[in-house]
Amino acid sequence: MKNWTITRRKFLKTSALTAGATALGTFPSFGKEMKKALRFGVVTDTHYADREPQGKRYYRESKTKLQECVGLMNEQNVDFLIHLGDFKDQAKDPQEQQTIHYLQALEKVFAQFKGKRFHVLGNHDMDSISKSQFQGNIKNSGIPKEKTYYSFDHKHWHFVVLDANFTSEGKAYDHGNYDWTDANIPQEQLDWLQKDLSKTKFPVIVFCHQLLQEEGNYTVKNAAAVRAVLEASGKVQAVFQGHIHKEKHAEIQGIHYSTFLAVVDGEGKENNSYAIVEPQQEGIRITGYRKASHQVLERGK
Repeated sequence: MKNWTITRRKFLKTSALTAGATALGTFPSFGKEMKKALRFGVVTDTHYADREPQGKRYYRESKTKLQECVGLMNEQNVDFLIHLGDFKDQAKDPQEQQTIHYLQALEKVFAQFKGKRFHVLGNHDMDSISKSQFQGNIKNSGIPKEKTYYSFDHKHWHFVVLDANFTSEGKAYDHGNYDWTDANIPQEQLDWLQKDLSKTKFPVIVFCHQLLQEEGNYTVKNAAAVRAVLEASGKVQAVFQGHIHKEKHAEIQGIHYSTFLAVVDGEGKENNSYAIVEPQQEGIRITGYRKASHQVLERGK
C-alpha cells in the first residue's frame, strides 16, 4: 500500500450552513464532480441525556446540535450519515427506561436524515441498558438489528463497522457491567473481519468507537491484532474513530487513523462538530463544520 500524508486546516467558525459552502469552495477540484463523488457524514459522541451540564459536557444541547447536523447533511445530500458511538448517555441517577427514552428521543432526530444512516456502538451506549435494547431502538439501514458489527458497500467503497464493547473475557458490555478501559474485539469478530476484507474488491474505510492506533486507556486492548488484520488485507485506507473527544491522527503502515470531536463538549451551537467525508482514489477529503477541522488525507505518489 502506498504511503499517505495529511494536511490540516482549521475551519472558520461561521454558521454551519454557510460554512458548508465556504468549505466546499476551498477545493476547486470538487467543482462539477461533487454530485458524482461518494460523500458521507460523520458525527460522534452526542452523549444525549436530559440532565444538567457536567464539566464541559452539555448533555441536553446534543439534541439541537444533532438537528443542525442532520439539516446540513440533508441539504448537502450526502450518501449516508454515520454516528461513531456514545450516541446517548444516562441520568445522574440512571434508570433503564429513562435511558431508553433518551435513546428514542435522539434516534427520532437522527431519523430525520433522508438517506441511509448507521450507528457504531460506544461504551456509553450500554451504560444502563443492553446491546439488544440499544439495537432495538435504532436503525442501521439494511442491517439486521442483532448485528452490532457489520459491513456494507456504497459507490465502489467497502465500509466496516466494528464493535469493541467487550471485556477481556469476551463478555458484551451490558447495563454498565464493564470497565470502559477494558475494550476488546473478540476472536470471533476478528475472524469475521478477516473474511469480510478478503471478499471485497473495493478500497475500505473502517469505523470503530474506541481507538486502534496506540496503547492506553482509550484504546482497544487487542488493537495490534486488529491492525494486523487491516494491514494484511492491503485494502484499508482509513479508520475513523470517536471516544476521546478530540481530533487526533496517526498513520501506521499506510493506514490513516483519525478521530473526530465530540458534539457534547461545549455550550452553544458554536461548539457543535461534524464533518463530510469524500473518499477518492487519490485521497480522502474531510470537510469540518463548526469546531471540526478541515483535513486532507493524501495518498503518496
